[in-house]
Amino acid sequence: MKATRVDTETLRRLPKAVLHDHLDGGLRPATVVELADAVGHTLPTTDPDELAAWYVEAANSGDLVRYIATFEHTLAVMQSREGLLRTAEEYVLDLAADGVVYGEVRYAPELMLKGGLTLPEVVETVQEGLAAGMARAAAAGTPVRVGTLLCGMRMFDRTRETADLAVAFRDAGVVGFDIAGAEDGFPPADHLSAFEYLRRENVPFTIHAGEAHGLPSIHQALQVCGAQRIGHGVRITDDIVEGKLGRLAGWVRDRRIALEMCPTSNLQTGAATSIAEHPITALKDLGFRVTLNTDNRLVSGTTMTREMSLLVEEAGWTLEDLRTVTVNALKSAFLPFDERRALIEDVVLPGYASAL
Repeated sequence: MKATRVDTETLRRLPKAVLHDHLDGGLRPATVVELADAVGHTLPTTDPDELAAWYVEAANSGDLVRYIATFEHTLAVMQSREGLLRTAEEYVLDLAADGVVYGEVRYAPELMLKGGLTLPEVVETVQEGLAAGMARAAAAGTPVRVGTLLCGMRMFDRTRETADLAVAFRDAGVVGFDIAGAEDGFPPADHLSAFEYLRRENVPFTIHAGEAHGLPSIHQALQVCGAQRIGHGVRITDDIVEGKLGRLAGWVRDRRIALEMCPTSNLQTGAATSIAEHPITALKDLGFRVTLNTDNRLVSGTTMTREMSLLVEEAGWTLEDLRTVTVNALKSAFLPFDERRALIEDVVLPGYASAL
């Protein structure tokens, strides 16, 4: 059965797992408008539909720096306890409505301190909002589990503080760590002390690499810093010639290092040229552990259902392909093995079996 014949509603109901999704890139447009009005922040427009379109237009510029700059407005409304609670809770409910059964959401606590909250208070508040969302989703019959990745910003010097937070809150819903921000000029090895600390403390981490920069950034993230996953990683194709894998590409595939791929976002930042030619399909066919992700739901104007639909319609993906990347994501989730296996065997495989 070809997934090209599967309607959008069927795709929406499929159980999904997302590993690469930014909290501050996934707010509801109406929420941004309401919270901005409450704090006196000026937006490009106060019409939710127009604001959503503005985000996508800016994201479609093909400029990673401009793409990142759009976060000014979402971050402006995430500086208070009220703003964080609401956006975190709504984030979980939006995942549940999209058919997601497991998600990892990431954000940088250091970017949410302008309202007077401390770093620990930011994390505590977000966790409280996520918990409220998970409770509401479960009560509605659409349970979803959400783990948190705390991000250090690669252009600043608070990465070690954020790593300390990841360790402090690892028993309170924080499942891992990441560094984010513009790659240009800010190599991950600049934060090596934070990664060495996390390894000593047995906290897993992923690193944004291979999006704006090529193979050297992926090599450094893996072989110098010790990342367990790679955020994006589309440039690993630079090490593949006519199907033959170079040493780094072979290492990534053979060690089952997950690539957190985000097709729509990659098109918008210029890391890929089209959905049909996006590296995710070729890498999947070569046996890499590719995963499918949204990156930023508001900024990219997308959902997991939309990402799946695009791959079905433009890259010829089947239901079996979608099941593969979903299982891949859960295999590489920052969860204990038994919990990952239970999600795969008890939720994902039965959900796909009913659709096949």
